Amino acid sequence: MGIEHVKTPVIEATDLDLTFQTNDGPVHALKGVSLAVDKGEFVSFIGPSGCGKTTFLRCIAALEQPTGGTLTVNGMSADDARRSRAYGYVFQAAGLYPWRTIAGNIKLPLEIMGIPKAEHAARVDKVLSLVDLEGFGKKFPWQLSGGMQQRASIARALAFDADILLMDEPFGALDEIVRDHLNQQLLELWARTEKTIAFVTHSIPEAVYLSTKIVVMSPRPGRITDVIENTLPRERPLDIRDTPEFLAIAHRVREGLREGHSYD
Repeated sequence: MGIEHVKTPVIEATDLDLTFQTNDGPVHALKGVSLAVDKGEFVSFIGPSGCGKTTFLRCIAALEQPTGGTLTVNGMSADDARRSRAYGYVFQAAGLYPWRTIAGNIKLPLEIMGIPKAEHAARVDKVLSLVDLEGFGKKFPWQLSGGMQQRASIARALAFDADILLMDEPFGALDEIVRDHLNQQLLELWARTEKTIAFVTHSIPEAVYLSTKIVVMSPRPGRITDVIENTLPRERPLDIRDTPEFLAIAHRVREGLREGHSYD
């Protein structure tokens, strides 16, 4: 049985625009993006390259500054949310420092944030357990597979226990078998931690399998062409991808992507 969540927007964008000024003229990365992400949701963003998926994630993280509209995270500005450590961020590459052990990499944000050293070991052990990497804390990144490195990267983002997890195509470079396994593990992690997750992907099956809500975006300027509420049950074995319900949602995502291209 899934856990019912009270719907409280933790990320809310209204008519969000972002235009980059370049030597070749303005680039309209986002246009009129309005979206509410509720507490405990798993929201995937899907669309072609250059549609603004990552840009929107970076706006939530205050790594980019919108040029129009409003954006709040936990009811405050994105900048204030960053200062209050509202989110963890998982990038496309694991980005682990090769000279630090896995535990040392996970402790890095704790050191930067000034969290007491006495708490570090317990926090590291907890997040290693969450990502099924118990016993690997003393290993170095080069001793782990690509999938294990990404799990360590997720553990690092979880180390300071933020309520929101921002994930930018974390499994895009992995082979399909490893990706399937990590998709299953991520759903289990989400169920255990009840985080709010915003997840960027290029994969329709991945978006449908993972999400409670799928946001379909158009080519630049990035707009939302469809927001699909996923009606699949919270418990999702991999073979759910062969069911008519799954295939129907995947078809709607594909149609939304096609409709987005019709704007060109």
